[in-house]
Amino acid sequence: MKKANSDEVSHRNSVPILAWDFHYEYLNELKNIFNDLKKVNKISNQFTWDQKNLDIEQRIKEEVVVVTDLNLKIVFASNGIRRMTGYKEEEVLGKTPKIFQGPTTCKTDLEEIREAIKLQIPFEKTIQNYRKDGRTYQCKINGAPVFNLKGKLTHFIAFEKEVLSA
Repeated sequence: MKKANSDEVSHRNSVPILAWDFHYEYLNELKNIFNDLKKVNKISNQFTWDQKNLDIEQRIKEEVVVVTDLNLKIVFASNGIRRMTGYKEEEVLGKTPKIFQGPTTCKTDLEEIREAIKLQIPFEKTIQNYRKDGRTYQCKINGAPVFNLKGKLTHFIAFEKEVLSA
């Protein structure tokens, strides 16, 4: 009878291995978000960004964040870039967002994005992008110019997420 009792106690105190896997993934995701925030805050502090309308801390949890310099070279991409595109951050740094575009990306949409960048105004577009393996996906981009506290343009930021079709 005692043996049954000890088995019962051990089952109550055990956690299925699968639960640990989920816990580990969650902790890794939190670590990645924290590291992403640290990197983007370093850029922000270096260039004294006016962050009041950017809401980076909240949006970085749900969306991919891409920051480019004034020449549109990528200087930061959050960890989610790999899940969405197949590219690691190191592979996109120094490249332009054209790395994600291909033959079926709408030229009109790209022209409208270029015009918004030239006029230094925010934009929102959903375009067809390409993953590293060549597969396409619909990408909703919410882009904006980033100004420093003196009002000088320093970067462009894009919050991106894959639009899943029904």
